[in-house]
Amino acid sequence: MTMARALLYNRIMIQPYQALGLVPTMRGIRSRAEIQVNLEHLSHLIKAASWLSSLDLPVRLICIPEGALQGFNDEVLDLDHEDFARECAIDIPGPETDYLGALARQWDAFIMAQAKARHPEFPNRFFNVGFALSPAGEIVLRHYKVVPLLPVEHSVTPHNVWDKWIELYGRTLDAFYPVADTEIGRLGFLMANEGSYPENARGLAMNGAEVVYRGPYPHPHVGNGLFEIQNRARALDNNMYLIACNVGTYYLHVDSDTPIDTFGGGSAVIDYRGQIVGRHDYSGGSSWVAGTVDVEALRRFRASAQWDNWAKDLTTEQYQLIYEQPVYPKNIYLDRAPYTHAEYRKEIIDKQVSLMHERGVWARPSEGNAG
Repeated sequence: MTMARALLYNRIMIQPYQALGLVPTMRGIRSRAEIQVNLEHLSHLIKAASWLSSLDLPVRLICIPEGALQGFNDEVLDLDHEDFARECAIDIPGPETDYLGALARQWDAFIMAQAKARHPEFPNRFFNVGFALSPAGEIVLRHYKVVPLLPVEHSVTPHNVWDKWIELYGRTLDAFYPVADTEIGRLGFLMANEGSYPENARGLAMNGAEVVYRGPYPHPHVGNGLFEIQNRARALDNNMYLIACNVGTYYLHVDSDTPIDTFGGGSAVIDYRGQIVGRHDYSGGSSWVAGTVDVEALRRFRASAQWDNWAKDLTTEQYQLIYEQPVYPKNIYLDRAPYTHAEYRKEIIDKQVSLMHERGVWARPSEGNAG
């Protein structure tokens, strides 16, 4: 986006609008062609959600949760990375984003969504990609997930191929936490497990994000409160709106007849003070959460608060001390495909736990402790 266009948006008052987080039924795929079943379901869900939710304020933003296009069979079934990249991953742009772009035009709304997708610079690999479409159907933002569900998700991240990523995109916030300046505010992605780490939300905030998509979180962590705690804290810490959309019923395959609620609900729209302004606790079906977003109120708060607009007070020199020593290894997939579940535990998790003990960051449990 050009500086002139960004300045134009900053001068135009953004009226309050409704933001939707879809809670769709999803079906896991075995081939890219099967994504069409999920896309058709989303078109019906968007129709219902947009019509009913626009009775008060116009719907300007529709968030489609991670997994809604392809399911999570990659990680559930421990599938081979290269097979999934070849048979199931999409290209962005491509037919799937064209389909969603047509829905964005039909409903005159921004659509934020996710897919496992290929990258031309990394043959035989796929990333987990968030993308935003304008009401004109144009792709205005791409975000490459920086933290997958580490024990099981096979997606490659920028940190996994750090040297090549820096060569391609530079060592900037835009390379890892891109934000799109639009007529409904500055949009960013916080996808699923990314939200487990406060640094990722802070990275978006320090790059200007105002309205952030938060991808789904699985049960029992939703029922145990983790999802809500994270979502409200990330919104509060950074004075941003957060649209947390969890998926609904999961069918393992397109032709499966066993519906399972594996995610447990907890969808919410949260404002810049961590308050829930829309919630949908149940996800054993197909539905949506809706809430009002007032970007002008957020901007006034950031500009006028004396205390709880905390980003202005960051003592960055001091906080840098926390991160001087590397912890998680970079470049682990620069020259090889991602590990299987068992390989990952042996080669990464066990070694990382040992590292934390050896550095004295964590105290070792007593011998014989079953925990």
